[in-house]
Amino acid sequence: MKKLGKIIVRIPATSANLGPGVNSIGIALKLYYTVIVEEPTSEWRVNHALGENIPHDENNLIVKTILKVNHNIKPHQLTVMSDIPVMHGLGSSTTAIVAGIKIANALGKMNLSLDEQINIGSRMEKHSNNIASAILGDLTISTFDGNLATTVKTTIPKNIKALISIKNSDVYEQLSHNDDKISYRDAVNASSFSNVFVAAIMSNEWSKATSMMELDHFYKYISSDDGNSLNLIRKIAHRVGVHSTYLSGFGSTVVTLGTESELNQIRDALSDQDFQGSLRIIDVARDGAQVRGE
Repeated sequence: MKKLGKIIVRIPATSANLGPGVNSIGIALKLYYTVIVEEPTSEWRVNHALGENIPHDENNLIVKTILKVNHNIKPHQLTVMSDIPVMHGLGSSTTAIVAGIKIANALGKMNLSLDEQINIGSRMEKHSNNIASAILGDLTISTFDGNLATTVKTTIPKNIKALISIKNSDVYEQLSHNDDKISYRDAVNASSFSNVFVAAIMSNEWSKATSMMELDHFYKYISSDDGNSLNLIRKIAHRVGVHSTYLSGFGSTVVTLGTESELNQIRDALSDQDFQGSLRIIDVARDGAQVRGE
C-alpha cells in the first residue's frame, strides 16, 4: 500500500458582510492559513505560534473539525502557519474549520464535493459567507437555511484590491447586536440594496455596486465603542471618491475596496492622521482553499 506523504492545506482569509450582505456576501483575500499534515502520532499535536489561547491538542478547532467530519481519522502531528490575525473579522476560525474539512477529506479519501464541504462548514459556523469564500475564492453570494447552503461564485474587477485597517488593541472588541430588533422598513431597504449590489457585480458595473456598499442599515442595530474607526476611514475614502468601506464580519477590521492608486491615497491620508493600527493593501484571492500532496 502506498504511504501517504505530507498534505499541505492553504486557505485564504475572508472578509464578510460586504455592506448590506450580512451573513451572505463574502470575499477571499490573499492572507493565508497553512496547515502541514505530518506523521501519524499516538495523540493529536498541533504546532503553532498563534497564542496561548489556541489549543495544541485534540481541543484545537482543526482537530475537532476533522473528527466531526470523520471520527475514524487517526491522530497526526499538524503544523500551522498563518498570516491572518486571530479574532479580527478576517475569518481566522473559518480557516481552521476549512482546514479540518480538507484534511478529513484527504486522509479519509472521502471525495467530498465542494458543495458538501461548504454545507459541513456552514453547519458548524451557522452561516455560509466566510466558508463559501474560503473554499471557492473571490466573491461569493450564499444563503444558509440551517442545513443546506446555496452558493454562487462571481468575480470583482481584476484591478480591485482591499485596504485592511486594523486598530491597535490588546483586546478584541466583538460588536454586539440584537437579532430581534430591526424595523420592517430597514429590512426591506437592506434587501433591495443587497439585490442591486449583486446585480451590479454580476453585470460588471462596479460603480453601481459600490454605491450600495455603504448603505448598511443593519449596522445601526450594532453597538461598538468606536466602530473601529469606520466613520473616519469612510470620510477619508470619500475624499478620494471611494464609497466601498465596510466593517468586516462585525469587527474589528475595516475594509475598503478600490484600485491600488485609490487605496494608496487613503492609506497615506490615514497615516498622516496618525491612525493607530496596521494598514495593508491586499489582493483578492481568486482561488479558494488548495490541497497538495493528496
